[in-house]
Amino acid sequence: MFEFAWIWVLLALPLPIVVYLLPARQEVQPAALKVPHLIKGFSADHISKKTNKIRILIAAVAWSALVIAAARPQWLGEPVNIPAEGRDLMIAVDLSGSMKMEDMEVNGRQVDRLQMIKYVLSDFIERRVGDRLGLILFADTAYLQAPLTYDRDTVNQLLKESLIGLVGEQTAIGDAIGLAIKRFNAREESNKVLILLTDGQNTAGNITPEQANELAINNEVTVYTIGVGADKMMMQSFFGSRQINPSQELDEDMLTQIATSTGGQYFRARDVASLQNIYAKLDELEPIARESRQMRPLQALFYYPLALSLLLTVLLSLYQILSAKGITARLGRTK
Repeated sequence: MFEFAWIWVLLALPLPIVVYLLPARQEVQPAALKVPHLIKGFSADHISKKTNKIRILIAAVAWSALVIAAARPQWLGEPVNIPAEGRDLMIAVDLSGSMKMEDMEVNGRQVDRLQMIKYVLSDFIERRVGDRLGLILFADTAYLQAPLTYDRDTVNQLLKESLIGLVGEQTAIGDAIGLAIKRFNAREESNKVLILLTDGQNTAGNITPEQANELAINNEVTVYTIGVGADKMMMQSFFGSRQINPSQELDEDMLTQIATSTGGQYFRARDVASLQNIYAKLDELEPIARESRQMRPLQALFYYPLALSLLLTVLLSLYQILSAKGITARLGRTK
């Protein structure tokens, strides 16, 4: 169905006519240039009548298109039923400096840990039809990037735009859990499931992991923790290549304790395949019943009349410039 969001703006369509009809004091100014009437078909009156009709027509269409664009035309699609059951999942992603470690592999190329998380979570988010998703980014402290919403595309885009070091270099795991609990408490009916991805240990924040764990238990928040990072990595040095463990700072005991005590599970993401294992487990979560809702897709159409108005305005300006040059050229030939 086609409609105008601000249909009252269309009342401005006759505004140029109203302004034209308003009484105004006309001042007669002496002509700066007298055109010889001997030149057939080139009198001032003839030129005026010939050009004014075209200019008025173009200007009228341009004004009408501009007013229509301001009225915000839009197309409403057919109603779409939103599933009456779903889950509330809050995703917390670590953006600390250690996430720069390039010990992950995606499609045959080495990438850092955050790029691997984005790659896997992008598909995970797209599969969460009917679920409400939220996004928390944490490092020195935790920030709510997206509240719980059905808009999966926006959550996915905000995740893709996240950068390592955006909120600091350290790791505030306790703050991330505490912020998720606070957001869940604002919901009357919620699964209260937090998915926390990190590659280190708690080194910053106002809440310790132990305190956050107690809060999660008391508020019935289920936490699924994911430790990101490879176990083995070849490092080049002056004495040749040697094997190191890039995940030696990962506090798996703490992550396991938080997950198991809240009824969740700890996952070890050494590569893409192991991180994808969380899909099956989260799909088993029992969804909560919600009130049935409908949504109508909306497509904005204002840019079409706006583009037309801009194009006609440019054409009108070019027409006036070319008309002025034509008059000057014809006058020059009569001398």
